[in-house]
Amino acid sequence: MPTFTDDHGVRIHYQSWRVPDPTAVVQLAHGIGEHIGRYAELIQALNDAGYSVWADDHRGHGQTGFEQHGGDLDRMGQPGPGGMRAAIAAVERFTEVIRETEGDDVPLVILGHSWGSFMTQHVVNRHPGSYDAVVLTGTAWLQLGYTNIGDLNKRFARPGGTAVEWLSRDPDVAAAWEADPYTTNRTLQQLFGWPQSFTLMTRPSKRIPSELPLLIMIGSDDPVAGERSALRLLQDYQRRSGLVDAQLIVYEGARHEVFNETNRAEVRADLIRWLDERFAVD
Repeated sequence: MPTFTDDHGVRIHYQSWRVPDPTAVVQLAHGIGEHIGRYAELIQALNDAGYSVWADDHRGHGQTGFEQHGGDLDRMGQPGPGGMRAAIAAVERFTEVIRETEGDDVPLVILGHSWGSFMTQHVVNRHPGSYDAVVLTGTAWLQLGYTNIGDLNKRFARPGGTAVEWLSRDPDVAAAWEADPYTTNRTLQQLFGWPQSFTLMTRPSKRIPSELPLLIMIGSDDPVAGERSALRLLQDYQRRSGLVDAQLIVYEGARHEVFNETNRAEVRADLIRWLDERFAVD
């Protein structure tokens, strides 16, 4: 797996799934406690539709975390030196790595899920001209009272169930998470601490170009934030950034990981249709 080295000397592992003459390139930013290996179905669907995909294992996660922590799986998810700011900076640096290979002519879409979507909000605020579209899933309006900092599994706990029933209605998703040595159930707050977690709080920048397309995809039963929070985020992008092409899709009954939900084929089709409407050339 190729790597690049961040400002703290941590080697960030990444992969690319490139297609000839891509309609656009998608930079994928995964969530807390997981890794890019969990996105194979989505990556394949995007490739089949003509989109190249690049994805990294963030600080402390996946192959990056395995090397960073000397193979100690009990430390997976811990970000290491620089904490949250370094994790966000590595996402920014990864954008540069992608551009160095793909060039500046092909559109670049950043797709962030959960923690990845939180970091994406920061990255887009800082570099509003670097991306041609933004997709946020399992996301939240990063203000007090709009994200759940309690027990995410409380509503979904069942006899014989797992600690991650909140991810999806598909029981195989929770079982695969529990069996995966590279995942961790530790929360953002447990991995980063409260002070660093609070540094994620932000609002859309007024410097974002009004024509930047934005898609938010959320499950109505997502315990991390859900529809109320996602709607406030959408409205903030429209009011503060003046976005004229911003859309929220809410999937009734879906939980946190919309790309791993029982209606995942519908979610993938909606994403690809939205991308095609903006980037595919007839």
